[in-house]
Amino acid sequence: MSEEEIIRFCAPTLAGLKAGSLFASMFSGKEELYREVRNLNRRLANRGVRILPLRFKENRALLYFYRPDLLRQSLGSSQACALLAQWGYPCENPEHCVAKLVDRLKESPEFPHEIGLFLGYPPEDVKGFIENRALHSKCTGCWKVYGDQEEAERIFARYKNCTDCYLRNWQRGTSLEKLTVSLKKMLA
Repeated sequence: MSEEEIIRFCAPTLAGLKAGSLFASMFSGKEELYREVRNLNRRLANRGVRILPLRFKENRALLYFYRPDLLRQSLGSSQACALLAQWGYPCENPEHCVAKLVDRLKESPEFPHEIGLFLGYPPEDVKGFIENRALHSKCTGCWKVYGDQEEAERIFARYKNCTDCYLRNWQRGTSLEKLTVSLKKMLA
């Protein structure tokens, strides 16, 4: 996976605007991919970001970049917990929820749509997506919106601006580490 891919698909997570991001990346061998993931985790862990391969299919890996502290907030709402409980997620422990998500990705013939909660999407939109089978949304951006359209559109614009800014700065030579906002700075 390239740093450009990471920035293109994960900038809002790197910036601390979003609990998590997903993207599929090509790889030539699992051992090489695991080496890259370990290296990235070493480089970004002190900034509050973790990387985990969620699923493999042929020579593609689905990668999850996330901020455990923001994930805890995202999964901590009563509406998110109620949704996750339907599939047996242990809401009290976000890391166990991530492990359960990996199991669901392996077991389920369909893509588990509750994954939106792991990306920081509003629970009402994840619920609406599941209940409406992805139909009848108010609008579509980074996700399909069933709740507050105006707020979602503001978030979509913020994510796009963030990604554009991160790509520009990375192309000018700013390192991935410098682009990754430290969680300590976020909470200060």
